[in-house]
Amino acid sequence: MKIFIAGIMQGSKKGKGIQEQDYRQIIRDAVEINHPEAEIVDPFMLFPDSVEYDDQRAKEVLFKMGEEAGSSDILIAYLPKASMGTTLEMIRAYDNGKTVISISSMEKNWVIKSVSAKIFPSLNKFCAWVGKNNLEELISET
Repeated sequence: MKIFIAGIMQGSKKGKGIQEQDYRQIIRDAVEINHPEAEIVDPFMLFPDSVEYDDQRAKEVLFKMGEEAGSSDILIAYLPKASMGTTLEMIRAYDNGKTVISISSMEKNWVIKSVSAKIFPSLNKFCAWVGKNNLEELISET
């Protein structure tokens, strides 16, 4: 089972700064503890200096991660705020018939509610759910 961790990086920052990325480890830990067989794809771990890329490299990475998202079995999106890159990844996963799980208080957002099989209002709620549920069962339901 291949799991893609999507989530806000730059968000609405106007410069090269990024949002805190500690949520990625929390999601990774929750998945690995309960599903040690899972292969986890984390764009931030693959491209930690991506905000420094020139325009051509940034474009390549953006679309490569979209392809990765679309080929994963499950995409877990962390969205405390809107994120254009995460939206691209979510749409690619959804269009390829993959399972999308969102962690966001924006449960009324059209994109989030339209493409998500599950929506959790917080990381804590997501982690508690992962501890009690089989992700592979969710794949078969969606």
